[in-house]
Formats: sequence, C-alpha cells, structure tokens
Amino acid sequence: MKAISVPAVFLAMNLLFVSCSQDDSDNPIEGKWDEDDFVFVPSGNFQMGDTAGGYVPALPVHTVYLDDFEISKYQVTQALYQSVMGYNPSHFKGSRLPVESVTWYDAVEFCNKLSEREGHQPVYSISGRTPAEGYPITSAAVTWDRYNNNYGYRLPTEAEWEYAAKGGNTASGNYTYSGSDDINSVAWYYGNSGGAAHDVGTKAPNGLGLYDMSGNVWEWCWDWYGNYMNNEPPNPTGASSGTVRVARGGSWRDTAENAGTAFRSFDKPSHRYSDLGFRIVCFRDAPSL
Repeated sequence: MKAISVPAVFLAMNLLFVSCSQDDSDNPIEGKWDEDDFVFVPSGNFQMGDTAGGYVPALPVHTVYLDDFEISKYQVTQALYQSVMGYNPSHFKGSRLPVESVTWYDAVEFCNKLSEREGHQPVYSISGRTPAEGYPITSAAVTWDRYNNNYGYRLPTEAEWEYAAKGGNTASGNYTYSGSDDINSVAWYYGNSGGAAHDVGTKAPNGLGLYDMSGNVWEWCWDWYGNYMNNEPPNPTGASSGTVRVARGGSWRDTAENAGTAFRSFDKPSHRYSDLGFRIVCFRDAPSL
C-alpha cells in the first residue's frame, strides 16, 4: 500500500448484504441481504479534494457532479464474500469482519458473481485472467460498460467514494473524518484498534448512515490513480490508464491522517493485504454522459 503512514506492521478481517432490487429479509450474517443494506445517495455537486488545502495529492479542490447511486452501508464482510466466492482469503477470520487480503481483480470478479447471483447483468468484462481458475487473481483485462450495466454491482469510483464519505449533499459539516472530527467515534485505526480489524458497523455512521468509511480496512475503488484536474466531467472515473488503483479510507493499522475523507492511497491491483478490502455500489439510473 502506498502513501500510508504506518508506525508498525501488524498482521491483519465480514458480513454484508445487498441487492438494489431484492426485498427479502435474510440474515446478512449468513451471507444474504436486502435493500436496507444499501444507502441511496442523491445526485449533486460537491467539492472534491482537501478543502483545508494542505494535502497536495488531493489538490486542486474541484467541483464534481455525480448522479444518484446506491452504496453498501458496510464494507463487504467475510460472510458475504464466502457465500459468493466459495472461500475466505482473510487473515483475521470472522463472519462480521470485513473481507481483506483480496486483490483489486478479486474484488471486481466478486462484483460480477454477486450480480449473476442476484439476476443482474455483470458490470465488468474480464479477460486474460491469471490464473485461469482460482484465486488470488493477479492480472486480467477489465473493462466497465457504464451505460448498459443492468444495475449490477461494482466498485465505487473515487469520486463516489469521497462524496459518500463526506455525506453527499446532505452533509451537516465538513468533517475531517467520515461523520465526525473525533476519529475515535467513527473509525478503527492504529490508535484504538489493538492491531486488528473489527466487526463492521461497530463505530458511529456518517450522516448518510454509512459505516467504516474511515478506518477498519482500506477500500479498493475503480479508478487508476492520477492527478486531480479542474473541470472534471460528470461522474468522473479517474485516469484513463495507469499502473496502480486507488484505495481509500485508512485502516486498523494506519494513523489518523490516513482516515481523512480527502486522503488518497493506491496500490498495484495484484497486491493484497490484511488491511485492504472494499464496499460495493450500484446505479439507480444510467449515469449522465
């Protein structure tokens, strides 16, 4: 993991839910879910980047417009991941712990498999997979058809992640962390985690009702990592190419700085760590061009 302040290296973790259209009431600890496990994020503009102005990788601050989307309340848990993928790669074991030790490629394949299980068309096309079968996936060609995805599941874009972490257009304040200026109330990080991940949803949510957007485990995003630009198009998806993918939110083994809503990290999509997981998103409507 890059751009991270880590005082020490520990060994590192789920539950989740989810369907944009499913309305059953199965217990999510068994790897099932319902609509209540997603939060609707209404469209709007927001100021993306470090509005305090001191963190260069999150500058320039720029206005971004996003369409409606839905994002999971929790980080994908081990219970859900195992129910979809048939195995649990995590170092820290526990059904309500966030899944970790997944590559970016593993995360996008999970999204496709979950889409198929819920009767949605997969969002991603994956080819040239290495290995041809089994996990972890260390390389593949992945494309995303943004305008014909039949409401399938996917990773959030970096802009969607930050918008949701900051509370969307209903934010009651420009907090340092997701939902508060007091990191201990909303995040598991180096100062309070005891060197391990924790069950999802055990800290306070942000204004949208999203948990662990700061801390617990880093979250893979769709985007290649690149510099911010002014005059971004609606629903930006990051750099057109690159060598590393964005990760956001900080983790149980990172300092408070890394849990800030504007803090950016990245890593090779083939890498996996005991403090790196993900959450998922789906569109309500086709995104704007």
